[in-house]
Amino acid sequence: MKLSARDANRYFEKPDPGKTGLLIFGADAMRVALKRQQVIAALIGPQGEEEMRLTRIPASELRGDPAQLLDALKAQSFFPGPRVVFVEDAPDSAAKAITAAMEDWAEGDAQLIVTAKQLTPRAALRKLFEAHKNAFAVGIYDDPPGRDEIETELRKAGLQPDRDAMADLTGLAQVLDPGDFRQTLEKIALYKLNDDTPVTPEDVANCAPASTEAATDDALMAVAEGRVGDIGPLLRRLQAQGTQPVALCIGANRHFRALHAAASDPGGPSQGIGRLRPPVPFKLRDRMGRQASRWGVHKLEQALGILTETDLTLRSSQKAPPMATVERALIRLAMLGAR
Repeated sequence: MKLSARDANRYFEKPDPGKTGLLIFGADAMRVALKRQQVIAALIGPQGEEEMRLTRIPASELRGDPAQLLDALKAQSFFPGPRVVFVEDAPDSAAKAITAAMEDWAEGDAQLIVTAKQLTPRAALRKLFEAHKNAFAVGIYDDPPGRDEIETELRKAGLQPDRDAMADLTGLAQVLDPGDFRQTLEKIALYKLNDDTPVTPEDVANCAPASTEAATDDALMAVAEGRVGDIGPLLRRLQAQGTQPVALCIGANRHFRALHAAASDPGGPSQGIGRLRPPVPFKLRDRMGRQASRWGVHKLEQALGILTETDLTLRSSQKAPPMATVERALIRLAMLGAR
């Protein structure tokens, strides 16, 4: 059977030990691995591997000895409790061996967990699990964790975020790799250990990973606040970190479009900043609200014109130095905002 994303998240939390198997597939190996770890831990518990109730079989071994999969499913552990046989990164060619094992599966055997890379709807492995009456297939796609999934992870750690913190976490999930985002949630759980108060935006900001995005934000804030003298040193630092001029131009365009949307909001820039999607990080909201108020709609339209012109120059056949072109544009913007 095929599980939808919502049903899959519920199943990963509380899997049925009486099922024959589960196939988890997707292009992002990290996302697939995180879901696989979650479901196996839910099936066998924290001591399952130590109690030898988890058997790992590399998919490459099935070609030479396909019978070992059925043997592992039937084998009994010295310890009581559910058992799992895990086959990692199974190619579609492994479908024959896995089919034979699943056909001979009986109640009381170990549950089979298989992971694979992206599979087309015609893939034999995917068809096997989707058509099976007692097995599931789940596709893991590049969508970031949703609000419900984030709240579930926090509840497991005994945490309750406030509304603004939840908005910041949802925004972080959009930009971080899944592994980095999970580590951030774990860091928040440790940070709030023995603290019964709700998770706040300040807590999220203190635990969020530092990245080149933070340095980019510093540069864009300097531009929007008219701090001309700070722009050169900040751009040198970004250049040393490997940030590309086109990426800087895109970031500036995104920042000034956000300011323009906030300044154009009928409720005023402060309310407009709060309505932006994806949400503006908590620690930047007040500053960006002030920037939108100071610039005004007319100047922000001029700024977007300068950035569009710069973007076209970077993408053209002209031989102007890209970083110098961006620096010149950002200084022009800073001077415009300072008027």
